[in-house]
Formats: sequence, C-alpha cells, structure tokens
Amino acid sequence: MDLNERRALLVLSSNLDRKLDYLVTLSGHLPGGGGARQLVNVRYVPDKLILEARSFGTYLEALADLQWESPEDLAVTVLTDLNNEVVTRWIQVTVNVPELQHHAVDTHGVTIEDRQPGWDNPALLGRLERI
Repeated sequence: MDLNERRALLVLSSNLDRKLDYLVTLSGHLPGGGGARQLVNVRYVPDKLILEARSFGTYLEALADLQWESPEDLAVTVLTDLNNEVVTRWIQVTVNVPELQHHAVDTHGVTIEDRQPGWDNPALLGRLERI
C-alpha cells in the first residue's frame, strides 16, 4: 500500500463549528498476532475537518500490514498522515508498543505533537493529562 492509498482511508467530515476549540480523542491498536498490541492514541483540536472514528480503525488495520522500524517511525507516520489529511489546529500522537528487545523493558512509548503556527489555547491544553 502506498502513501496515497493509506491516506485515502482517512474519511473526513466538516467541523460543524469552527469557532470552537474542542478536543477529539481516538484510541486504538494495530491488530496483530502474538498478543503484542501496538497502541496508538490521537488527540487533536480540529480546524475545518474531523476524522471519522471508523476510518481511523480501518487506517490502523492498514498500518498493521506494514513493517515499522521503531515506535518513533510509526508515530511520525501517523502524525504526518493526519497533518496532511485532517489539518488540525493542534495534534498529539502517542504510540506504546511492547518492547521485545530486552526482558527488563516492558513498553517503548513515544509522544509527538504539532500545532498550527500562532494557534494556542492554554486553558484547553492545560486541562489535558500530562505525559
């Protein structure tokens, strides 16, 4: 699956009130065998468009068919795809995967975020759970 096919899985709808800042949260996992669930959480403040939750699940299923060198690689890909298609005011992507490289490490997590230049809402972002 190429980049355009993957991004085409992200179905969007119009934001009904662009004057409001509000938080959308989507949580899911990449389906896979062996019980090693790769968790992906997305939080964003929409601008013109909203990502339909069902399509996020379809998108995660497509990501499960690809090879990921690291959780960082997966997080950057999700952020880049969503930034390209949804064009949010603010977005945060968190990926947590079981760390299978060493028996003493349980999870490898990555959090990455981005925002539109000049956008800020400290009252909204200040209420979010801290990493």
